[in-house]
Amino acid sequence: MDITQALITGVVQGLTEFLPISSSGHLVLTSSIYKFLTGQPLSAGRSEEIFFDIMLHVGTLLAVLIYFRRDIVKLSRIFYSAWRDGSLKTDSEAKIPLYIAIGTMATIAIALPLKSQFESLVHNPAVVGIILVFTGVLLFSTEFISRRLTKRDTLIGWKRAVIIGLAQGLAVAPGLSRSGATIAAGLASGLDRVTCARYSFLLSIPIILMAAIFHSFELSMIGGFAGFNWTAIIAGTLVSALVGYYCIKYFIIFISKNKLNIFAVYCCVVGLSMAVFFSLN
Repeated sequence: MDITQALITGVVQGLTEFLPISSSGHLVLTSSIYKFLTGQPLSAGRSEEIFFDIMLHVGTLLAVLIYFRRDIVKLSRIFYSAWRDGSLKTDSEAKIPLYIAIGTMATIAIALPLKSQFESLVHNPAVVGIILVFTGVLLFSTEFISRRLTKRDTLIGWKRAVIIGLAQGLAVAPGLSRSGATIAAGLASGLDRVTCARYSFLLSIPIILMAAIFHSFELSMIGGFAGFNWTAIIAGTLVSALVGYYCIKYFIIFISKNKLNIFAVYCCVVGLSMAVFFSLN
């Protein structure tokens, strides 16, 4: 891995982690195109690639933590106060940390059994492209369903937390957008658009953190990290954090006023192009 590849991939991760167009799918696309152009096999650089993907997600995790720092502090204080004075059952804002915990457990319950089945797909960009098309269809379908909902609210509730958490778990499949799946699940259940986006981003914090720790531990057990280009890895991580921060900021503004159809079209076009190109090459 060189510095140019790392910087490009960092920009791609920062944009696609929070836009509903699948960061995993775009990381596969970026890596596969780079290997194709440089004549490398699609399975080349596995250990360094895995760790770099982890660090890119750590970068976007930093973006979430920095952007939502006031919300995180506020929610922590409200939750603690409500827990102490016994008002937790009636304070919907104070229960958001609980809903994040419930959603995370639902994510783990579905992601762990599917993890090993989907991991090998990172070396099959044609299949990832097909899954990306599915993301586009999902976004289109969600907007169609949501048009029929006359009433929306901002109350997450434990049922919605489970549904959104399960949607996040399915996004272990490369090409299925995590933000797209969670926001789609929230919209289809009647949640307000901004609430969907906010909860989706907050819900990503524990799962990205746990995945980073788990995969880093896995690599350390098999003697990973030797010979890695640390300059490129750190540069890519910082770029993903910076781009991710601004992506969150402007996407929340966008989704408050606009539908997801433009992202659905994008996913279908890019996904079909991936499937056709890598099937023929």
